[in-house]
Amino acid sequence: MPIIKLNQQFIKNDLQCPEGKTRIEYCDADLPGLYVEVRATSPGQGTYYLRYKDKTSKTCHQKLARTENISLTDARKKSKVLKAGIALGADPRAEEKARKAVPTYTEFFEQHYLPYAKPRKRSWGKDEEMFRLRLKAKFGHQRLNQITRQGIQMFHTSLKEQGLSASTCNHYIKLIKHSLNLAIDWEMLEINPAVRVPLYHEDNKKENYLNDSELEQLMGVLRFDENRIVCMIITYLLSTGARLNEALAARWDQVNIERRVWKIPASNSKSKRVRAVPLNDSAIDVLNQLDTGDEFDYLFINKKTGEPYTTIHKVWGRLRRKAGLTHLRIHDLRHQYASFLVNSGRTLYEVQQILGHSDPSVTQRYAHLSTEALQDAANSASIKIKEAMQN
Repeated sequence: MPIIKLNQQFIKNDLQCPEGKTRIEYCDADLPGLYVEVRATSPGQGTYYLRYKDKTSKTCHQKLARTENISLTDARKKSKVLKAGIALGADPRAEEKARKAVPTYTEFFEQHYLPYAKPRKRSWGKDEEMFRLRLKAKFGHQRLNQITRQGIQMFHTSLKEQGLSASTCNHYIKLIKHSLNLAIDWEMLEINPAVRVPLYHEDNKKENYLNDSELEQLMGVLRFDENRIVCMIITYLLSTGARLNEALAARWDQVNIERRVWKIPASNSKSKRVRAVPLNDSAIDVLNQLDTGDEFDYLFINKKTGEPYTTIHKVWGRLRRKAGLTHLRIHDLRHQYASFLVNSGRTLYEVQQILGHSDPSVTQRYAHLSTEALQDAANSASIKIKEAMQN
């Protein structure tokens, strides 16, 4: 370890490792602790280090920068700042180790968040899907304490630019915020950067109702398209008002065709309560067409994999385009079922019970349909009056 009076000319021209050695340290005579390490594999280049002792008197080496990246003057300034901090009790090497000990978002999500969420959250599969599709590429390589509020905000904006709905964009931010809150609870993170990231405020109560012509277009596609099983799933949703995840998780032991009832267990119900769904003729027709009862536990089986369906969105996109109904969402089928009930004279209370709304205010969104039905009833009196006037 030769001690020499380092200068910029030496740094520029004399960084060589003696023959027969793999490395050498050139120590600065003007600033004790500062040295330049030169390796035989990189002649003409070196790395600035600061040598110091920690609280236990152990010798530590803090890397400053490569010689091609900063000047000797800047390396000395940086060394003086570090030495001042060390004199006050700081330990830059320990701090760097602590920073590196923080897991990446991928490590945290896969090794800590998912094992926690699986037994506690019914929608953990959706969380895993969102992480795999977009979160991993954006934040997976970053350590938890490297994720910034600005980065999350820009990610949120980019989702909207990709054409995702406001609700879907917000779900990503909610997942990030929830997962990082857990990281704080588990003492892996001090501050949640997702806090105060504003969500999109757009009306998520939009409903698309089919008129008679559009309903005929949809049913024509569902009757004859070659993907029979997905067509039956769609018909089943339209016939029961069920949510997609409820139908895909439906098992044969939950269905009683004779009593015409389908019992959805609390584990699959959004309200977390058992719900009995009455099965009408079109729903029974779907069940009678299925050939999965003797071999499988679930109603709707993907025959290519032998496993129950977990998603049908890709096929649904093709079906609705084929029907000329690109605006129609899968959840709109649930609204359409509700419109069938209300327009046939059923009360909002009956709709609430069949759809499984725990809060009556949710069912109130269909109140305008009830008004339309009453208007039709009132018009029947008008018809009688006009007929009498013509006589």
